[in-house]
Amino acid sequence: IKDVDVYKEWYKVDHSAVDLNKKAVYGLPELYKEEIKTASLVGNPGCYPTASILGLMPLVKSNLIDGSSIIIDAKSGVSGAGRSTKVDNLYGEINESIKAYAVAGHRHTPEIEQELSNLGKEEVKLIFTPHLVPMNRGILATSYANLKEKVSASQLYDLYKETYKNDCFIRILEELPQTRWVKGLDQLSRSNR
Repeated sequence: IKDVDVYKEWYKVDHSAVDLNKKAVYGLPELYKEEIKTASLVGNPGCYPTASILGLMPLVKSNLIDGSSIIIDAKSGVSGAGRSTKVDNLYGEINESIKAYAVAGHRHTPEIEQELSNLGKEEVKLIFTPHLVPMNRGILATSYANLKEKVSASQLYDLYKETYKNDCFIRILEELPQTRWVKGLDQLSRSNR
């Protein structure tokens, strides 16, 4: 988060390295590939922001949606809740349930707003609600926004294909995604190192 006042507001602590913050590059290669190549300090994007920003980027960059109407409904498996031992995060407590958390106050909200604002060249204020679901890993972010003009599904598909045509980590599919499709990808990526 580039604005240290926003950082303090959301994280409830002073930023301890303001001069380093000015040098840091946001580490999302689909946005900052060239800057990352030469950066001495790269900020690691959060999982929710990665899913949310990449899902909305083509629409925001093309000025197709109202930046004040964005709602992100995101669901994460238990591995996204961190490694600390909290009763609320135990699989036995999560199994057969789904729950929203940090409603209207999740710390990744300003990160998403910052990057979408940069992409759209106007301030974006959004509603972000994360949910914890009983699966090991994966995130599904469903985003809603008001279109500024009528656009067909095939036009949107073409926009996404064009936007991500050179990004090796993005796959644009015609069918709606399922988190089970990412099962085993972490083992695959480790074996390819």
